[in-house]
Amino acid sequence: MKRIRNGWYVLLALLLLLVSCGKVPEEVKSMPESGAAAETQKRNTAAKGPQEGKEKTELTVFAAASMTETLNELKTLYETAHPEVVLTFNFDSSGTLKTQIQEGAECDLFISAGQKQMNQLDRNADSKVNPEGLDFIEENSRINLLENKVCLVTAADHTPEIKNFDALSVALKSGSILLAMGNADVPVGQYTSKILAYYKLPEEELAKKGCLTYGSNVKEVTTQVAEGAAEYGVVYETDAYSSGLKILDTANREMCGQIIYPAAVLKTTAHFREAQEFLTYLRSEEASRVFEKVGFTPVQEKV
Repeated sequence: MKRIRNGWYVLLALLLLLVSCGKVPEEVKSMPESGAAAETQKRNTAAKGPQEGKEKTELTVFAAASMTETLNELKTLYETAHPEVVLTFNFDSSGTLKTQIQEGAECDLFISAGQKQMNQLDRNADSKVNPEGLDFIEENSRINLLENKVCLVTAADHTPEIKNFDALSVALKSGSILLAMGNADVPVGQYTSKILAYYKLPEEELAKKGCLTYGSNVKEVTTQVAEGAAEYGVVYETDAYSSGLKILDTANREMCGQIIYPAAVLKTTAHFREAQEFLTYLRSEEASRVFEKVGFTPVQEKV
């Protein structure tokens, strides 16, 4: 027993000597830690998580300006649940976005405020709408995502003399008001032009008389009305809600047709699976609640 004890003393002394010289046998280095040290190492390893070191996928989404508030809210929700994905948005008029895509801008997913701009990029669309035969839309990815409404608005603190579109048409004929609307290449402007045509109002003449003022996207129109640059405006119901404008009347389908927001993954994407997964998420119950909160109506329809 004494010999064994002496042997342990010799071994311990040898280990202390090696440590003092900076040399520790590999067998000792590889020995598992115990107690508090082992628990600390375990926690540190777990804290790193399975995603550390992995490169995140950046998805670039081109979307109509009227979706700014809702998509930014959904970005937070989606990235929290999918930390491997980073969403980058480009908000503008659908016409501007369509042109940027056509000119080679990097984009994974396109959400338009009108069918026209999506059709102009879709090889399967009518050649009258897509005469150049542009082919940017990934086959079978296109869906009708949302429905919106077009409404007549005024500033929240303005006491309006007119209450609806019928009264608007009379006031425009007399030249007594200024109406803000979108440009011809902006979906909300195209819907407004249809409303003017419904009332047989000559848009070009009204513009020359100074009864109309234009915005390059719906956000510019809401700003003109909110700041009092124009007494009235025609915008989406969702933008009236987010901008705090007073809604006076809502256009029906007979006046300007159905306002559908189509969405599709682009053929130029390098992240088809991730783009398709985000598009699927936009039809989820969670996303639908966010859209409905501001006046959108989710549409479960594939084109």
